[in-house]
Amino acid sequence: MSDFLRPDGPRIIAIANQKGGVGKTTTTINLAAAMVECGLRVLVVDLDPQGNASTGLGIEATDRELTTYDLLVEDADLKDVIRATDIEDLCIIPATVDLSSADIELFTNEKRSFLLHDALRQTAMDEYEWDYVLIDCPPSLNLLTVNAMVAAHSVLVPLQSEFFALEGVTQLMLTIREVRQSANPNLRIEGVVLTMYDRRNNLSQQVELDARENLGDLVFRTKIPRNVRVSEAPSYAQPVLQYDSNSLGAKAYRALAEEILNKHHKIAA
Repeated sequence: MSDFLRPDGPRIIAIANQKGGVGKTTTTINLAAAMVECGLRVLVVDLDPQGNASTGLGIEATDRELTTYDLLVEDADLKDVIRATDIEDLCIIPATVDLSSADIELFTNEKRSFLLHDALRQTAMDEYEWDYVLIDCPPSLNLLTVNAMVAAHSVLVPLQSEFFALEGVTQLMLTIREVRQSANPNLRIEGVVLTMYDRRNNLSQQVELDARENLGDLVFRTKIPRNVRVSEAPSYAQPVLQYDSNSLGAKAYRALAEEILNKHHKIAA
């Protein structure tokens, strides 16, 4: 059961954009790995039925006996759903396709929008001493994404450098506003990070210009480049920081982590 009077726990960031293929999962696992490099303890919550964050951190589908579905729908214990990864101080609550039915199964639950919030604020979280919890959201604005936003302190938005990129962000911002008004008044936008950026491409530069004109300081200075090593890393079940530590992609995610940690006044161990 949640204890709303307990001291502040980890900072919880939902990585969300209802558009698919924008780099949500890639950003989640690599930002987590970069934060761990800074001496922090991080938990990834895979809230996408595709389970790509779980695969990308080396948790095979056959090894996902208990998942976020069990945490939300079956009220499973935290200790039973949290899995260690090959990276020290980085753990994950994995997901499977079972999660795709959660919207329907939770529809009649009066607390359906607060289930993840309560799960991540129970006193059992204290023993793990997480600094950050990163939630990899599904590519839709469904009940799972709403759960993530109700649970989170902030929302990080990956924005692919392509045509119509900002159109989807408008709807996402409206959803964030609705959640803030109805369930989580303290929810903030962590920032917008440009992904798959090609500085040689006029389109990428134009998207960046439009994003900065429309969203101002919400757009991070760091841009995640279109980088083959970033694309290859998931097939080896590794963050790019492990797969090729000196690649442009790895350096970019380190820079993004540094921006975020500096904003939060976190000091590396």
